[in-house]
Amino acid sequence: MSNEKKSGYQLFLEESPEVAQAFGGLINALSTEGSLDDKTRQLIYIGIRASQMQPQAVVAHVPMAKMAGATRGEIKDTILMTLAVCGITGVTNCLVPALDAYDCVS
Repeated sequence: MSNEKKSGYQLFLEESPEVAQAFGGLINALSTEGSLDDKTRQLIYIGIRASQMQPQAVVAHVPMAKMAGATRGEIKDTILMTLAVCGITGVTNCLVPALDAYDCVS
């Protein structure tokens, strides 16, 4: 597979395996340590990524949020909360794909 067809993340994993492994360890620690439950962590992540206008990242985390117990309304409200931080752009870029992703997860 050429680099043109790979995602940036796939290329990162292949080209920098030691750094990717360290990054994975950081993500694992952030995902398991502390007093936040998994649903709250996922909703926070979705809100941050929506405020950064990153619909692919939002969509990637919606199934995890749903599996952790998040409702469709909580996903919607989390994205709507970004209005106060970044205006309408995060909502217009992320709300439809996020809710579509939620509806597709069984």
